[in-house]
Amino acid sequence: MKAKILPAALTVIVGTIGFMIGRNSNSSSTSTAENNVGSTSSFRSTSSDGGTTSDARRSAASSRSGVEKSSTNLSGNSSKADPMARLQELKNIADPLERTRLWLQLVDSLSPEQFEEFVAAYRAEGIAPERMGDYAMLLTAWAKVDPQAALDYASKNTNNPFARQTILSAWAGYDPNSAISWAKANHKGEGANPLMVGVIKGLAFQDPDLAASLLKEMPRSTERGEALDNLLPALLQQKGVAAARDWVNSITDPALKDGAMTRIAERTLQQDPEGTADWLIANPTENSGRQIDDALYVMANKDQAAALAYFNKLPAGEVRSNALRGIINATASENPQKAVALMDAHSGDVNNRVVEQFVWHSFRQDPQTAVSNISRLTNGEEQERMYSRTLEWWMERDQQAAINWVNSNTLPPKVVERLNRNLEKQQQRSN
Repeated sequence: MKAKILPAALTVIVGTIGFMIGRNSNSSSTSTAENNVGSTSSFRSTSSDGGTTSDARRSAASSRSGVEKSSTNLSGNSSKADPMARLQELKNIADPLERTRLWLQLVDSLSPEQFEEFVAAYRAEGIAPERMGDYAMLLTAWAKVDPQAALDYASKNTNNPFARQTILSAWAGYDPNSAISWAKANHKGEGANPLMVGVIKGLAFQDPDLAASLLKEMPRSTERGEALDNLLPALLQQKGVAAARDWVNSITDPALKDGAMTRIAERTLQQDPEGTADWLIANPTENSGRQIDDALYVMANKDQAAALAYFNKLPAGEVRSNALRGIINATASENPQKAVALMDAHSGDVNNRVVEQFVWHSFRQDPQTAVSNISRLTNGEEQERMYSRTLEWWMERDQQAAINWVNSNTLPPKVVERLNRNLEKQQQRSN
């Protein structure tokens, strides 16, 4: 028996509907997939012990002294000898390129003894988000002349790890042993060492194998994920995709392997969706199914015939359904009816996740077709949730069309009751 909802004389229901249209992707990217890297011989880079601290400082100081000091004068007046006055003058420069050029000149002109006072003055002004790059350059410059003084200041005066990680990254770039020792000695507590994120960032492109071995020592944590995010681009750039994939395959920690595989797949699926899918299928992890979906989505957008040919070669099961989901997603946003035909042709591979994704991707283009396929869901609670979310949103967009569809189809009673309550509340508010 079909349940009816109130006539369409009412205005649209009130409230912002939390129905999300478009591709449902896994974010979490960075915080949920945890990571820990093992040191492998295939990533052994040529590196020394980084030299002594004093040698590194002399090298950094020599580099800094090569800059023309005469270029640091902002206005040609006596303020050229006063970094604080020059800092104030910089505020009046609107051109971002000119301001950056003069900022670099100013930072490079500072003596080791001037950094602490200058950093304190800069921080006292308040650092806007768009100035964080300037702040990072300032801290990096200080780290190259006196990293321990910079870290002592940051430890006493800053509450978040940004400053310490930035300083440690610069220090690790020219004296890794000292930076590592300081980071280990100054970490308090039993959790992951956030200081190691900065060290690993500084080492990633210089000695990825050493960076990997340090990351391996970190427990599963957000910090470990941040460190992996800093390491993987270096591995891909220096070693190439094939070697990076081999390295991930060698990882024995399931959480780390899952996180590393997800991140590498995200970076390769646009250029090589088929190769990415092959790799994911051959090395399944907890979240690799979603990445197969993404790879086939990209493949279908480029060449649907090729994507279908790839899908048809897969054996029945979860992997095949994941692949179909990507093809359906790519098709539904452009041609919902064609996507329905694909689901009909491969009904044995259609699971609830495929149906949900179809509805989300087709709803904006063709809400009636999208809602009409919710009945494919095999879970009653999921059906009710999907009907409620899509129909409420449809009523905001085209109330009469939504009501006509509801009154012409059989829906779960709870869904119709909820729609009627919403309409009644709207009517009461409008009276």
